[in-house]
Amino acid sequence: MPDSVQALCESGWTLLRSIVPMDAVTRLARELDQVYRDQRGLQLRNGVGDGADGTAHHLPCAGGAFLELLEQDHGQTLLEQHFQGPYILNTFGGVLNLPNDASYVSRVHRDQRTFSGDLHLMVQLLVMLDDFTEENGATYLLTGSHRQRERPSSEEFFRSAVRAVGPAGSIVVFDSNLWHAAGVNRSDRPRRALTLAFTRPFIKQQLDYPRALGYECGDLYSPALRQLLGYNARVPTSLDEWYQPPQQRLYKSDQG
Repeated sequence: MPDSVQALCESGWTLLRSIVPMDAVTRLARELDQVYRDQRGLQLRNGVGDGADGTAHHLPCAGGAFLELLEQDHGQTLLEQHFQGPYILNTFGGVLNLPNDASYVSRVHRDQRTFSGDLHLMVQLLVMLDDFTEENGATYLLTGSHRQRERPSSEEFFRSAVRAVGPAGSIVVFDSNLWHAAGVNRSDRPRRALTLAFTRPFIKQQLDYPRALGYECGDLYSPALRQLLGYNARVPTSLDEWYQPPQQRLYKSDQG
């Protein structure tokens, strides 16, 4: 793990090889396929289908294997050391890199809109549900570019970027300032992955997971899952919720 901490800091990314058990990978892949089918209809119905092919979002709302993954080993020790304190889930989606297709994730981009340099605000996890190979579009990562504010040219990026190649069950952890892009899938099958982002607790989540899952469900989850989903970093919505003794406050004192 010390090598992974150093690699994440210096290179901007690291590979945790084969840490998700294969029975969990199988369940996650099956449930991602189903959620994508469900969400694709919603994307098209709401007029946001163009460029979103093969993408699914906010998978904790589907429960099941996605919530279980958050309680399994997904590199928590590395993340705790990187953030030097508690962190929460910012977003949790999935990508089916379809054969010879291109969604928005194939563009050179970084996932953190505000460049933060050496201040660690956000980290991405790319969980491989299929083997990642160059043929099926393994992600391009530009090593060291988490310290580069401006977007590199496409020529510079693809000349120097490395490919995130690894077996199913592996996780790529990378600084959200890192410039990257999905590769083109030239195989005859989708290449599936989960995409998670974690932040320091004071950063607004892309979806209010405690509200979406139900405030009353917080007591049903383990302390670790409550923390990751953001139940310890809720924002009061009334003066009555604001004026509470410390042990009953929605935003806990250890959340930064």
